[in-house]
Formats: sequence, structure tokens, C-alpha cells
Amino acid sequence: MALLDLRLREFLDEVGAEGRTPGGGSVAALVTAIAAGLLAKVARTSAATWPEAAGIAAQAESLRDRSAPLVQADADQYEAALRARGQSGEGQGARLDFALGQAYAKAAEPPLEIARAASDVALLALTVAQNGDRALYADAVTAALLAAAAAKAAAELVAVNLTASADDPRVLEAAKAAEEAARAAEAARAVRE
Repeated sequence: MALLDLRLREFLDEVGAEGRTPGGGSVAALVTAIAAGLLAKVARTSAATWPEAAGIAAQAESLRDRSAPLVQADADQYEAALRARGQSGEGQGARLDFALGQAYAKAAEPPLEIARAASDVALLALTVAQNGDRALYADAVTAALLAAAAAKAAAELVAVNLTASADDPRVLEAAKAAEEAARAAEAARAVRE
């Protein structure tokens, strides 16, 4: 099933249905794409007073396009990891352990990409909050807060999928992306003050 081809109500039903996917990663990717779309809207609406608005809108659209496919990628990779775990069966030989580790490492890739994209969205939201139409300031901050939450959720999923080592560079990178997103969201909120 192609998740992005579903109507919104159908997607929400899939998220709430019995089963493992779509789960938190797919939701975080969709939230990231929505936040980027919201920034594109604010930037476009700010074009009359902000010379860089068109370029910022293009960046936001690019981030949306980068995030949206991760909705499906996350579900697919996690399903593959679950299948690998189910196939590991009773025997826990080194080869099976290696294959299972590889499957979960692959399942960590989409959430890592989500964390990266969400951090980029939050940083762009700060720029939009600082320069965009004041009447839409709250939308820019909303986008920043949504992106920060998505980055934090994605970082958690990376850590869960890579449980073998808390100091795995991918776990550390995802955590750093989430921290950067949180700082950007707080800075966006502070613009009004």
C-alpha cells in the first residue's frame, strides 16, 4: 500500500489500525513534510515585504519533497526488519544475528533521514519567523515546533533500532539533529519577545 496515495482519513485509519506500520517514523516524516509545507505557505505570503521569500519557499518545498517519501520508506524498512526478526527463528547463530542486525541498521536509516530533514525544517522556520509576514508568525513557530518534535521522535527511533551501541555515530547524529531542531524552535518562539 502506498501511504502517500491514501486520503488523509485513510492514512489516519492506517496509523490507528492494528499492526506495526505505519508507525512513529511514518508519522514523524509526514509531520516534517507538513511543517515544511506550512513554511512554504508563510514564505509565499510574505513575498511582498521579503525579497528572499521566493527562495525560502523553494527551500521549504525541497524539504517537503525530501521528507514525504520517508513516510513510506520508514514503514517499508521497519517491516523488513520485523520480517528478519521473525525469520531468525530458534537458531541464534552468528549469521542470523548479523542478518538481523543489518535489517535493524537499515530500519534506522529512514528515521535518521527524518531527523536530518526535520532539523533543517526547524532551522528554516527560524528564518521564516524572523523575516516572514508578522501576521503568519504563529504558523512559522508552529512549523518549527512540529519539526522539532518530529526530529526528537525520529532520533528516538534511530536509538531504538540501533540498540547495540548508544555511541553509534548514527544515534549521536540523530540526537544532535534533534537538539539543533529544539534550539531553532525555541529561538523562533523567542522572535516575538
